[in-house]
Amino acid sequence: MITLLLTLLAWFPVTALAEVHAMGEAPSGAGKRTAPLTIEEVLARIELTHPLLRASGLERAQARAKVLKALGAWEPRLRNEVEVDRYQTWNLTNIQGVPNTLTTGYSDTMLKVGHPYGFEVLGGLRHGFGDRASIASSGAILRSPVGGPVGFPEDLELFYPHQMAIFGGRFNLLRGFMMNDEFAEFQQAELAGPLAEVKVAQTRQDLFLAGAIQYWDWQLAVKQADVQKQALRVAEDRLVFIEKQAQAGLVSPLDVVEAGQEVQRRREAAIAAQRKVEYEQYKLSLFLWDRGEPITPLPEWAPEFGGETPLPTEDEIVEAKISAKEERPEVRKLAIEVQMNNIDLKLAKNKLLPKLTLEGERSVGGIYWIGGFGYRVGTLLSMPLFNREARGKVAHAEAEQERLVYELWNVEQKVGLDVDNWVSAIVRARDRVRAAKEAYHLAQTLLAGELKRFEMGITSLLFVNLRERNAVEAAYELYQAQYDYDLARGGLLWAKGALSKPVPESVLAKYGDPATAAGSAGRKLQGRD
Repeated sequence: MITLLLTLLAWFPVTALAEVHAMGEAPSGAGKRTAPLTIEEVLARIELTHPLLRASGLERAQARAKVLKALGAWEPRLRNEVEVDRYQTWNLTNIQGVPNTLTTGYSDTMLKVGHPYGFEVLGGLRHGFGDRASIASSGAILRSPVGGPVGFPEDLELFYPHQMAIFGGRFNLLRGFMMNDEFAEFQQAELAGPLAEVKVAQTRQDLFLAGAIQYWDWQLAVKQADVQKQALRVAEDRLVFIEKQAQAGLVSPLDVVEAGQEVQRRREAAIAAQRKVEYEQYKLSLFLWDRGEPITPLPEWAPEFGGETPLPTEDEIVEAKISAKEERPEVRKLAIEVQMNNIDLKLAKNKLLPKLTLEGERSVGGIYWIGGFGYRVGTLLSMPLFNREARGKVAHAEAEQERLVYELWNVEQKVGLDVDNWVSAIVRARDRVRAAKEAYHLAQTLLAGELKRFEMGITSLLFVNLRERNAVEAAYELYQAQYDYDLARGGLLWAKGALSKPVPESVLAKYGDPATAAGSAGRKLQGRD
């Protein structure tokens, strides 16, 4: 009966559920949960609560701030200018020959509006005041109480003779037309939004990949620790059995020493395996957050490794490569950098043109107001003789563009090879799992035969221990192969860019509120500017 018990313990399947681990008290955030922890839940909790993903989401708010800052270059500006001048009429036109010292002035209130294409317009009102006469639009001479006898013309009269409309503008006809420093900054600021989404996707991909690998590390550590615990229990039971046989004089006392040494060896291995479980579970807790605190998973939460799945077909591999070139953050980031540099290149080429500006507006100064010359129009033409600065910027932007194109081409090839690499890893890991399963079954068969021989007295305890160690090693290798198989399948998801996408809301709703997910941090709320 005792031999049968030992045989059953040795044949205890590797795929059994993990033993409940007595830890005194449950780790923080563990609660009374008994359901297995799945990879789906790990990724969902990262999407819902991980602080690094929430911090990365603030890139979106910063991108909107860049757009607002760039729009400030054409911000409508309300401006008021007041000027007061003292003058004598003999310096202008003095018919009577008697100089008069008079005061005149005006108050301009205007609105200036710029446009990204490189022009600015203004419009507003001018209110005149002072000691002088004026000619109304009807031709009548209107005199102030102490005004001189000479009037001056007013145009664009509004509600009364001393009020007129003013307008003006400034236009870049060559350099700065449809492409200028401010417009280039605005176009690059608009690309900051897509670039922020790429950065969030990159953070999500890194966290999902790291969290998944850590999850499988923890799962592997728990399963291998269970194997060591089972082997320890078998050795302890055998030690009790042999001690009783030694007391009855049926076996040598050296067999008791041999059995005791094996118990200590396996106890040491079980302690080391338990330490690894605790190490991996604390690392995994950094990816599991609840109410602002990490959740430390318990060993009994570890599920079994998944079974074998169909290999990707040729069409699925082609689709995965296309998806990788479209979805991987590394490719998307470089594509946006190419667009940004293209804006710099256009700006640099625009600066090769001469600067030709047409401008016109109301004249500033009391003498123009009094004399009747209210507006001025002019052109400005300038260009450096050798234009070294502009040619240098063009050469630099062209070289940068070529460098980015080469780098983009390299990354596109790399992500395609990543898909091939992980497909190969899936195939080889599947073959390893099959071979490891066969090796494990053979090890169990050898162990059962050695136990039978030991019962018949034709072998020693040493060979039994060696067979059991071989069975433990085979179980370790099987779990390692299953770990590599799951890792390879996750690697294919990473290679084709699937890990950069958020977890569906239908899945998030199982573990939290999708509306407050960390992955949506920094998004523009409805109703906000």
